[in-house]
Amino acid sequence: MVKVRGIVQGVGFRPFIYQLAGRCRLNGWVRNQSDGVEIEVEGPPGSVATFIRSISSEHPPLARITAVETADLPYRRLEGFTIEESRAVASRSTLISPDVCTCSDCLRELFSPNDRRFRYPFINCTNCGPRYTIIKDIPYDRKNTTMARFTMCPQCLAEYGDPVNRRFHAQPNGCPQCGPQVWLEDSRRKVIATREDAVRKTTELLDAGAVVAVKGLGGFHLAVGAFDEGAVRRLRGRKVREEKPFAVMFSKLEDIALHCRLNSGEEELLQSPARPIVLLLKHRDRLGGAPRVAPSVAPKNNRLGVFLPYTPLHFLLFYGAPGRALVMTSGNRSDEPIVYENEDARLSLAGIADYFLFHDRDIFMRCDDSVAVVRGGRARCVRRARGYAPVPVFLADSCPTVLGVGAELKNTVCLTRGKSAFLSPHTGDLENLETLRSFDHSILHLERILEIRPELIVHDMHPDYLNTRWALKQRDLPVLAVQHHHAHIGAVMAENGIDGPVIGLALDGTGFGADATIWGGEVLRVDKSGFERLAHFKHVPLPGGAKAIKEPWRMALGYLWTIDPESVASRFADLLAAWPARDVPIILRMLSRGLNCPLTSSCGRLFDAAAALCGVCLRATYEGQAAIEFEQAIEPDDGCYHGKIETTSFASSRGKILLIDQFPIIEALVEDLRQGVPVARIAARFHNGIVHILGEAVGAACALTGINRVALGGGVFQNGYLCDRLEKELLAMGLGVFSHAEVPPNDACISLGQAWIGAQRLLAKEEHLL
Repeated sequence: MVKVRGIVQGVGFRPFIYQLAGRCRLNGWVRNQSDGVEIEVEGPPGSVATFIRSISSEHPPLARITAVETADLPYRRLEGFTIEESRAVASRSTLISPDVCTCSDCLRELFSPNDRRFRYPFINCTNCGPRYTIIKDIPYDRKNTTMARFTMCPQCLAEYGDPVNRRFHAQPNGCPQCGPQVWLEDSRRKVIATREDAVRKTTELLDAGAVVAVKGLGGFHLAVGAFDEGAVRRLRGRKVREEKPFAVMFSKLEDIALHCRLNSGEEELLQSPARPIVLLLKHRDRLGGAPRVAPSVAPKNNRLGVFLPYTPLHFLLFYGAPGRALVMTSGNRSDEPIVYENEDARLSLAGIADYFLFHDRDIFMRCDDSVAVVRGGRARCVRRARGYAPVPVFLADSCPTVLGVGAELKNTVCLTRGKSAFLSPHTGDLENLETLRSFDHSILHLERILEIRPELIVHDMHPDYLNTRWALKQRDLPVLAVQHHHAHIGAVMAENGIDGPVIGLALDGTGFGADATIWGGEVLRVDKSGFERLAHFKHVPLPGGAKAIKEPWRMALGYLWTIDPESVASRFADLLAAWPARDVPIILRMLSRGLNCPLTSSCGRLFDAAAALCGVCLRATYEGQAAIEFEQAIEPDDGCYHGKIETTSFASSRGKILLIDQFPIIEALVEDLRQGVPVARIAARFHNGIVHILGEAVGAACALTGINRVALGGGVFQNGYLCDRLEKELLAMGLGVFSHAEVPPNDACISLGQAWIGAQRLLAKEEHLL
């Protein structure tokens, strides 16, 4: 008896076993179970041993095996080799495949005029197509997917039942006669084209400047021509998305290379089965006479998010139009989750889309596009969703079942089971009812397909987050509050399998602190039992609270006021003159009286202040905009680093907590501004100064504790310049450095950290009882 666990359903695993058994001349059977794949074989011992070895070494490309378990059975003669019906068992430990881009075999058939699926937008096989987004329950059989209502025609049914056919038990299998179909509607719900004509008409409308809502694998995209500045501006205006960059889909890698710099790691990532959006550096000048991507696609940004087609429908939209590029942005209104149902699209996207390209294959789980970047030779997730979810993060040790409900921003949820931590796809920001419904749906779906109920729910310490309130309403389960930055470092430890204490450097914009202030620039000692705060940036007021996040000049004013509260208006009059004349006196009065000016140690807000002082970003229209634009202003030059920033270190210590004094960096920045130093050089000096002072802080913490391992977590570590240089500095100090790759360093990882910390608490409690 052989049991194989992992991603072994919906990836052509049983046909592989069938053919492998034939090659080894073994008799027996194979079947799907809700805990994996079960096999029984009978034959000569040498052939059986070869068969078992080959399972791990020759498995299908989309399979991911986590365990192969074998057991000898009493001998019984078996005839032939068969594929048996799936069976549900008490334990559900099988892993579900993510959605996978169209394979080369299906692409060849898609564009072969003699193939019966010629130009069929839903062509797929066991090596590609939808998986997670159509699964309602497991085992992964057609009846448990949204394809259940499509009855296969005789030809499709024959393929489905043929073990040597690559569509054997391909659950989304169909064809133009029996499968899903597309149609095109205008904004008044009038059907204007169907089937192949709908695709052809859509391309004509896009070329004419229309905004088209296109239903995909995990939801709708809003599409416009990427070279059409007028169309892109219309989309921005309708979606109320002022400056946040759009992603662009190109037909092939060669077209991307005309617009962006590419290295081998980025090429590999773009063409991987997950097909994420990849953040690439733009060329400074157009190459080969290529048309210019509209400036409004990614304004004030030297990177462009690009990706390649990943569904047959995408490939058809590019067919016959070499060089075409399309903005393909999430189909939603700002601050809402991606739309995934047809009727909801008609309602929610009315007034944004001119036309709608629908299809009738229902999406069960919405799933946005993933975003990644290559840094330090590794692919690193920025948003983990389609193509990656729900593949788990594999843990070093077996854990109890715990639910982490994540942060407010960039929310995900996480369920642990054994040595696996299952993260939901990116949900979005939990700031409205629709996103909360999506959050709830993600939890119910994970619990169902894993058939588990958590023993503990872990939430953020912030009392007003919607997910905190949700957790506290679950009266039938115990709950645990975990501090935000503790969770950040816990997530790094979970992903990297770290056992034992680390020094955690948690840098982000906002996190509710254990002392009720706003944390965000923290040096922590973290182990399985908890955390201790060792150091943090000096506190600075946040004028107007959350409003200062959207108006970084307020943060700059808060810094200047803290430097010289008595003479700020006169001493810094030249700087204040660049900010809203009516508001500055009001903010100064608020600062003097301490009205709505909560204290923060945030590193993210420090970057905001620097960017505003340099005039790079006074008003942010999306999260992290000021820091992103300030990083991109850098002209790297390590030799430009000057005295005050280099030598800035700790001002003092208070008990066991060290204070990192960042104010000399700001004062040096102001002085350089007044000396007329170019902003590009100031940005470099600022970043170098932050790297230096953080290196000192971490070194002091390591010396204090005797710990030589450092975990880096928090959204600030999406800053490639800072992260690369800080890692090099810490490595040069002889420290082990750990960071994220599988999950994002931003708040999307919080649920993983929460679940892992909660699991450690439960394990410690069990050990105490023993």
